[in-house]
Amino acid sequence: MKLSQSLSQTSKTVAHDADSVNAKLLTQAGFVKKEAAGVYSYLPFGRKVLAKIKQIVREEMNAVGGEEILMPALTPLENWKKTGRDKVDIAFHPTEKTVLGWSHEEIVTPLAKTRVKSYRDLPLCVYQIQTKFRNEPRAKSGLMRGREFLMKDMYSFHATKEDFEQYYERVKAAYFKVFERVGLKSFLVKAGGGEFTENISHEFQVLTEAGEDRLKICEKCGLGWNAEMEIAKCEKCGGELIEKKGAEVGNIFDLGTKYSDAFKLNFADEKGAQRKVLMGCYGIGVSRLVATIAETCHDEKGLIWPESVSPFQIHLIVLGDDKKVLTEAEKVYEELSTKTEVLFDNRDLPAGVKFADADLIGIPLRLVVSPKTLATDSVEIKKRSAETSELVSLKNLLAKTF
Repeated sequence: MKLSQSLSQTSKTVAHDADSVNAKLLTQAGFVKKEAAGVYSYLPFGRKVLAKIKQIVREEMNAVGGEEILMPALTPLENWKKTGRDKVDIAFHPTEKTVLGWSHEEIVTPLAKTRVKSYRDLPLCVYQIQTKFRNEPRAKSGLMRGREFLMKDMYSFHATKEDFEQYYERVKAAYFKVFERVGLKSFLVKAGGGEFTENISHEFQVLTEAGEDRLKICEKCGLGWNAEMEIAKCEKCGGELIEKKGAEVGNIFDLGTKYSDAFKLNFADEKGAQRKVLMGCYGIGVSRLVATIAETCHDEKGLIWPESVSPFQIHLIVLGDDKKVLTEAEKVYEELSTKTEVLFDNRDLPAGVKFADADLIGIPLRLVVSPKTLATDSVEIKKRSAETSELVSLKNLLAKTF
């Protein structure tokens, strides 16, 4: 991608209502555009980050037997009345008969009912990556707390408690993999289920001062609890607890039979007796991950994307207006683009502006082609996270496998 031709462009100014690091940097660096409180457009750079996060999530959910589907955003109000969640104050009601989905238990449970008849049909697990809508009264902190956001929600259906508990542990492990792969260290935190379940749930939290949750984290084993829970020592290892701030990036729930009861989702066991299906729910805030990565992976100059989710792997800069240099930079761009994702800053701007923009955008590797580097048939290479750069010969660069 040539930066001169992209819709994503950097800005020197910061919106007066940008109240968080992610809101400031993602907007300035050309990843998102705020349309209203809690509502954002994703520009090309931001969409590429989202796509990479979604792919990582898909791979790990598929690995635990999840099957991807896509449910409607506009859902029948009658379904919500059956569960008693039609009056929840964060729900949007576009008409007297519809609700914009803020969660999808009310859709996926009757959907599963069309498939599940016998114990032979269980277990079953489906997931989607879809836009959610919540009438959030405190939409703030950029992408951290939005009214419209992207979420992965997965639902599992089981014949026995033992089978559910085994699957629940598999998903726990998969969630840790997801967050590690996107460059975040997460902590498992016990919490209440809120509108989803009366049972204990688990949250996956990333420690950051930008987070809105107060946590008690065990210094010894890393297990955590929401700060409002009355606990003095770690229940797992007896370790001391320290208070930290965290951002919730995922949650998993034991739904029990709450939704099976509402929609009469039953199955015939080995003896033909009718029994209730047990359910679990597993969510990841996909767009919230973009914000959390921005909050934890940056410095005073701008973003520092982990390689796994960076919109590009190389930020190529050409300096000067010498025709030979421009031609050589084009050749480098074309060659590297066959091997990896390259953002080519071919704009006619001063070197200082280009370097500042490269730091702001935060791509892992910066390459510079200039009269000075070409004098030795080389390019300058610098990692975004490093302080110093080095010269590498064009021959070795173009032979490198990225």
